[in-house]
Amino acid sequence: MVLTREEVFKPLVRLDGTNRIIGSILYGSGLRLLECLRLRVKDIDFGYSSIHVHEGKGRKDRIVVLPKQLHRSLKDHLHEVHLTHETDLDVALGKVYLPDSIARKYKNAAAEWKWQYWFSSTRSSKDPRSTHVGRHHIHITTFQKVMRRAVVASGITKQASSHTLRHSFAPHALENGMDIRTVKQQLGHSSLETTEIYTHVLKRGGQAVRSPLEDIFPSDGGVDLNRV
Repeated sequence: MVLTREEVFKPLVRLDGTNRIIGSILYGSGLRLLECLRLRVKDIDFGYSSIHVHEGKGRKDRIVVLPKQLHRSLKDHLHEVHLTHETDLDVALGKVYLPDSIARKYKNAAAEWKWQYWFSSTRSSKDPRSTHVGRHHIHITTFQKVMRRAVVASGITKQASSHTLRHSFAPHALENGMDIRTVKQQLGHSSLETTEIYTHVLKRGGQAVRSPLEDIFPSDGGVDLNRV
């Protein structure tokens, strides 16, 4: 299932605050929802407008684009998360879950700012593996429910979900002229054949080039050339 640009816009503008940032990253960067929720502070590079995804599907790392339109709102969001983290540390909380290998190598990393989640939960909880009390990332179903309500409110009749935002990234990126191999890398596909499915959605060639006529007569297809 793929949405048009207009259909993507409708539910996104019905999301607020953190949820709008999450939805915008799913669509603007092509991330899977869990990949987005697992992002740590250290994974962002505003200077290069990039996000480092660690151990995505297939346990593979990749670097994806961070839309510049999100810089300000994301910086403001991380500032608020940082303030919450500092408050947690003051009351002997503030430790986040880390993979065992990292936790063993960096003894104090769990309390460091760079390891905190972008989208931390509003509530502290105990990690059953380490017994540390801290903030895990937002639960995956929390955003899914919010997104579902936004889709219904927008009047979209397609069976759209949070994953549909990621699916919509590919054809729209191809329409903008992004090379299909770059789209493959952005999405984290193992095979180019998987990415090529989106060219069938577009019903055009793999390079998804725009006709130069579109730059001369930018329209929705309703222009009568005999009357121009």
